[in-house]
Amino acid sequence: MNPAPGFRKKGPSPPRDTPEPIVPDYAFEAAALARGARRVAGVDEAGRGPLAGPVVAAAVVLEVGAIPEGLADSKTLPAARREALYDLILARAEVGVGVATVEEIDEINILRASHVAMVRALRALPSLPCHALIDGNMIPRDMVCAAEAVVKGDGRCLSVAAASIVAKTWRDRIMVDLAQQHPGYGWETNVGYGTECHREALQRLGPTPHHRRSFKPVHNILYQAEIVTS
Repeated sequence: MNPAPGFRKKGPSPPRDTPEPIVPDYAFEAAALARGARRVAGVDEAGRGPLAGPVVAAAVVLEVGAIPEGLADSKTLPAARREALYDLILARAEVGVGVATVEEIDEINILRASHVAMVRALRALPSLPCHALIDGNMIPRDMVCAAEAVVKGDGRCLSVAAASIVAKTWRDRIMVDLAQQHPGYGWETNVGYGTECHREALQRLGPTPHHRRSFKPVHNILYQAEIVTS
């Protein structure tokens, strides 16, 4: 029997075109060099979201011809690959690291503390760069050189991707060390983020000196404790 007009037999859907993943390249650095910059640094931070621990920023100046293969946003890389790239970056590039403490985060807020860490990372380079590529949509105050903001720069710009790898690896190692001093919060795996395990331990054990008291979950527990003891 012939199908009715307008009827179409179901079959497999035609394959959809999947967009190519965005891979960071050297275009932002090359453009800055073409405008007269001699040394260009990529800058990124790690640790804006956790309930505990510092925020860490890195600044990286890559050397053309010695750029490690496989640089990408640190959040997309397996831990083993990230560690391997971290070692390569430190061996082949100029690297500066800046840290803003929990006390600074609570005093000036996490965004400002992240920017302070970024400027410290630039100052920690062996020589100040001429131009900085800052991950995000804001340029920190008190910059030590010319700068431009690169939205999602860790996935678009090689030197920012390198900085993201250094910053995350550096901070993760800090949190693993702190986990030995303050067992029970799971920092060796959650690196301070507000996982269920971490929040439960926070309720049970209370905050440590490394918890961000300006962050709502920590603040609420301290407030509850004040009510109970008052």
